[in-house]
Amino acid sequence: MGFFDKLLHFTTELDLVIWGPAMIALLLGVGVFLTIRTRGLQFRRFRTSLKLVFSKEARSEKGRGDISPFAALMTALAATVGNGNIAGVATAIAIGGPGAPVYMWIAGLFGMATKYAEGFLGVHLREVAPNQTMAGGPMYYLKNGLKNRKLGRALGTAFAVFGAIACLIGTGNMAQSNSMTISMANTFNKIFHGGVAGEQAPAVYYYVLGAVVAALVGLVIIGGIKKIGYVSERLVPTMIVFYVTAALVIIIANISRVPEAFALIFRSAFGFQPMVGATVGLAIQNGVSRGLLSNEAGLGTAAIAQGASTSDEPTKNGLIAMTGVFIDTILVNSMTTLTIVLTGAYMQTQAWQGKAAADNITSILVTQKAFNTVIPFEMGGIVIALASFLFGYTTLIGWSYYGEKCIEYLGGNKVILPYRYVFIAFLFFGAILTPLAGKSFNYLNIVWNIGNIGNALMAFPNLVGLVFLAGMVARITRERLKV
Repeated sequence: MGFFDKLLHFTTELDLVIWGPAMIALLLGVGVFLTIRTRGLQFRRFRTSLKLVFSKEARSEKGRGDISPFAALMTALAATVGNGNIAGVATAIAIGGPGAPVYMWIAGLFGMATKYAEGFLGVHLREVAPNQTMAGGPMYYLKNGLKNRKLGRALGTAFAVFGAIACLIGTGNMAQSNSMTISMANTFNKIFHGGVAGEQAPAVYYYVLGAVVAALVGLVIIGGIKKIGYVSERLVPTMIVFYVTAALVIIIANISRVPEAFALIFRSAFGFQPMVGATVGLAIQNGVSRGLLSNEAGLGTAAIAQGASTSDEPTKNGLIAMTGVFIDTILVNSMTTLTIVLTGAYMQTQAWQGKAAADNITSILVTQKAFNTVIPFEMGGIVIALASFLFGYTTLIGWSYYGEKCIEYLGGNKVILPYRYVFIAFLFFGAILTPLAGKSFNYLNIVWNIGNIGNALMAFPNLVGLVFLAGMVARITRERLKV
């Protein structure tokens, strides 16, 4: 067994262990705990949070900060609404069955309380960096908020280290650029060369697309958070409307089957729908883990974006932050789920047919198959390729900022500019991994495994800190929001 085979095996096994029952219980447990401590804030103040998002106050740039609260939310959504919503949801269904999204929804509803606490603390315990920009996020509220300062500094440093790794070589960078170029290169190969599904496109497509993506991302991130916020608040709403509208075309075409689809989803979630390759345990594990990859509740990243906000009122930032989970998981993920279930695309997965089936599909191919069943001339695949490109692009600019703040926390202002160029270089490398891997296509899973592991290692210190700081969040929330 060669080095890359060993690395693939090791990272796959480690990913399975880290994303086992303990991590899932911790994620859900913290969400439930914060829901109790904030007295169901995400349900009682949900309407208020939506009004706040669309208010003039949310778009105001007056105050101590770098970008408006709305731009901070869009920056966070830029990072969260990504290929996890297209490929991640499809993978959860392919492995865990049509019931996996139920556990995404459950985790998302409790995750709204987690996201509220992260947005709250990101502003309440932030600092002013030496370059006069705002510096917030788990590393700062762990360091400044925990009574045991030694533990707080250790947890903050751990978050920053694992965050930097995930941002450079994980799901926040290489995995995104790789998914984007695969989708677009395969589409171009089909249009210009008559390529068939599963056939690898010519290498030149990957190099050209990688250079284009690197240039487009570089133009934004070199300008810092103000440029990132400016682009995000304009591009993110547009791409969400585009994807939701396209998904609604599929749903409306199958509107009579919607009740049947929901019945299947819930039967599968609780083990009442027989399947060959999926169990309730797989549905729970894939639903929760892919849900976190999608909405990032518990990861702490939203606190970094909200920490740059011009608002000084932490409760308002918390309310704005928690709407991100609703938009990502309850809205966008549900669109993907319904298109896959309504069109029967889930029937060609290992969850339904078993691993041995020769025609099994997974990841973005499941979503493309769903769209192609309604949109003629296989134009559905082109729609998904474009959505994947846009989602991946915004994820890259959002995560570049997260990694930048992690690196800044560890090394100061002097490392920011070099980090931006290194981020772009890794992005390009991720884009051309497919032709470099050649026939060893499975090696690409190493990048996704490292990203998943990095996410879990980021989440752990953040979740521990949220438990310790829950009392502070609950007390100030009760005082100011009267809940």
